[in-house]
Amino acid sequence: MDRRSFLKQGLTVSAGLALGLPRSARSAEAAASPAWRKFEVATRVEVLDPSGVSRVWLPLPLMSDTNYFRRIGDTWTGNTTTAGIFRDEKYDAGLVYAEWSASEKAPVIELTSRFVTRDRRVNLIKRPAGSVKEDKQVLQLYLEPTELLPTDGIVGESAREITKGRKRDVDKARAIYEWIVDNTFRDPKVKGCGLGDIRSMLETRYLGGKCADLNALYVGLARAAGLPARDVYGVRCAASGEFKSLGKAGDITKAQHCRAEVYLTGYGWVPVDPADVRKVVLEEKPEGLPLSDPIVKKARAKLFGSWEMNWLPFNYAHDLKLPKAAGVAIPFLMYPQAETAEGRKDSLEPETFRYTMSARELTV
Repeated sequence: MDRRSFLKQGLTVSAGLALGLPRSARSAEAAASPAWRKFEVATRVEVLDPSGVSRVWLPLPLMSDTNYFRRIGDTWTGNTTTAGIFRDEKYDAGLVYAEWSASEKAPVIELTSRFVTRDRRVNLIKRPAGSVKEDKQVLQLYLEPTELLPTDGIVGESAREITKGRKRDVDKARAIYEWIVDNTFRDPKVKGCGLGDIRSMLETRYLGGKCADLNALYVGLARAAGLPARDVYGVRCAASGEFKSLGKAGDITKAQHCRAEVYLTGYGWVPVDPADVRKVVLEEKPEGLPLSDPIVKKARAKLFGSWEMNWLPFNYAHDLKLPKAAGVAIPFLMYPQAETAEGRKDSLEPETFRYTMSARELTV
């Protein structure tokens, strides 16, 4: 195939299969079986001022289906020299890797992903009748420290203090959640979604940040307390039915959002999002809201055990080495990434790396 010709390929499954619920995915969630919604997200990337070989990495939707998310398929078009799907072995994170030869002066690729979601809720008042289990190796993985999520030192000390006197997993998990809601704040000056350097946050006592900071703090403290936990990186794809600050439809180029999960014995993976509680505090109304406001109380109650699935999950990966990349590993993959002979492009600087993302809801 001529390098200038357009490519169109991808990984697809049938819609019927996508809507199925495998036995292994059953848990305490979705007893009322909320309705599935179907979405399409398109990501277009242009590499500006290319030099030498140009490379782009685009996050794909979660590679493993769950009882709140199903992938339908991914396709892409562009003038790439080569492009294909890469699947990280450690975290099972999926991405499209694209490459252009040094002679290409206007590298471009557009990825389209289709998927279905449904709202997610775990009943933490009543334990499920059946046994909910996860693979021991998976649980061990999400207890391990990462470069930005240590579990020793001040992180371990803080986790022990926050969970002191709590015996049950669910009580420890809730104590960490409530502590983060009470003690952190959303800092609008932080670039993008933040970095998630939790040791620095605790040592400096500056507990401001955005979702990749505040929810990373939850994950790190939970791991330090002996609870398997993980960040889930993704992007908002529709307006919220409950909180205007917690949704985005149409142009979602800057709508990336990191959530969190904690594994609780007897319940399985439980969704949490203390960062979005602080987002409601700051952004739900122009003047901001106190924690005592009924709207904040509603968000606070909901976001320990529930997610509104107007959101596309990408992956759980940390310290990810991009295939064929010259640069260092990235802390997480939530934004498109690009690299030329001049080095890694800044995903948050449109002057050197132009990309757009759009979302629309489809008929199921």
